[in-house]
Amino acid sequence: MEELDLYAYERALAGERRPFCGVDEAGRGPLAGPVCAAAVILPEDAVLPGLNDSKRLSAKKREELYDLICEQAISFGIAFAAVEEIETLNIKGATYLAMDRAIGELDPVPALALVDGNDKNSLSVPSLKVVKGDSLCASIAAASILAKVTRDRYMLELDARYPQYGFAAHKGYGTRAHYEALRQYGPSPVHRPSYLRKMH
Repeated sequence: MEELDLYAYERALAGERRPFCGVDEAGRGPLAGPVCAAAVILPEDAVLPGLNDSKRLSAKKREELYDLICEQAISFGIAFAAVEEIETLNIKGATYLAMDRAIGELDPVPALALVDGNDKNSLSVPSLKVVKGDSLCASIAAASILAKVTRDRYMLELDARYPQYGFAAHKGYGTRAHYEALRQYGPSPVHRPSYLRKMH
């Protein structure tokens, strides 16, 4: 999709409810590490060549767009929910906690949040769920990039602390190498116990 379509689609969704932000997360599925969320308010004249869902972009392109988004956004917020919060609240609850924290960093306060997905959970501001929003709405796509890049950078820090697990390569996801490391070394303090219960 061209960037113009992304902006037109979200403007039609948001209508007169301005300012609006896009919200997305990274890290629901991994066996280790926090979940990260980002919220972004973009200006209508933002120039972000190649903007798309973070999962469709190379790591290099995400890094380039990360810098552009941070430079051009009217406001953005990035926040985590820790492993302990994932275990206490479950991953959905922790994801929305991280989203609320990210939205709380925005200035001005958004009148509406466009959120990727169709979960039932609610946020502290009025929200509209957009299925596949990270490939339909510019601000959600921008949020997906900020969340993904931030979490990947954090997993590199965890890799330095716990090198035996290979976090730099798989970012905590359940790859064969990750499962083999878990069998050899057992879980670390940054693994999610509830995600490891099905391990044989």
